[in-house]
Amino acid sequence: MWAARGEPAGGGRRDRGKATGRRPRIGQVLGVSDQTVARRFRRLRHTVRLRVTGMSDDSRLGRTPNVAEQLAAALARRPDTQYVDLLSGGTEVMCAMRPRTRRERDDLLLQRLQRTPRVISVTAHCVLRTFFGGPLGWLRKTAALDPEEEAALRLPPPSPAAGPVVLDAADESLLAALRRDGRATLAELEAATGQSAAAIGRRLERLRTAGVLYFAVEYDREPLGQGVEAMCRLTCAPYALAEAGQAVPGRGEVRFAAAVTGRANLAVLVLCRTTGDLYTYLSERLGGLTGVQSVETTLALRRVKALTYAP
Repeated sequence: MWAARGEPAGGGRRDRGKATGRRPRIGQVLGVSDQTVARRFRRLRHTVRLRVTGMSDDSRLGRTPNVAEQLAAALARRPDTQYVDLLSGGTEVMCAMRPRTRRERDDLLLQRLQRTPRVISVTAHCVLRTFFGGPLGWLRKTAALDPEEEAALRLPPPSPAAGPVVLDAADESLLAALRRDGRATLAELEAATGQSAAAIGRRLERLRTAGVLYFAVEYDREPLGQGVEAMCRLTCAPYALAEAGQAVPGRGEVRFAAAVTGRANLAVLVLCRTTGDLYTYLSERLGGLTGVQSVETTLALRRVKALTYAP
């Protein structure tokens, strides 16, 4: 996770669930028909641009995880970036990066960004431990499901890996297709990868069982009244970091929380309905955590890239 600061610019089909395995269907768990689930999904696709993407947990693979507008757009086009945000003031870009190799990471941080005109500073931080988000998240904690329904739909946790999972070219092509559309049909995955349906099914099962593949949900938050997004950088006493990190995700506002390197050692991304709700969260929730010495809060003006990118 890192941020770059620049100068002001100055001027649903029925068979689409086949790719996700043999878990109970949502309709079975909720007691409604598949047609009802499909109809509601189509409505959400049109009203809040709901999307499902197939993501890979890079920790299981042994991988290291105006001008501002132009920079944000360029970063969004890169396949190794996620969650590119334009922050308050319009001159700072925050980006989560998952480089495939150390060379790719160094090329971006030490070469390309440093040579970008009017970028005046770059700070980079490494995510040390994720407390909430990615494969640990669950539908943004909307409380739409009760614990029994959630348990029925959630896959069992992956078994501890003896080492990084090694992917071959066929795995990579399958993951690339799912990053574009996590609800792609088997026919669409066959066309995209050149593999048979049976081979795809086996690879999906292996990748999910190993914890490499998980499915994430994207949507436009403002139509649902979630209009205030903020990055909170907490400085915690070392003895309190683990306790604070484990306590933070219990709140519904939190969409990501992780221990990171740097002076501020706990990064928390929150999503609130209003600035008043954000104030309450900062003063009552974060303010009540033991060992928190300071909190720096930055509002996100606009999300340039979530998990997928559409210019």
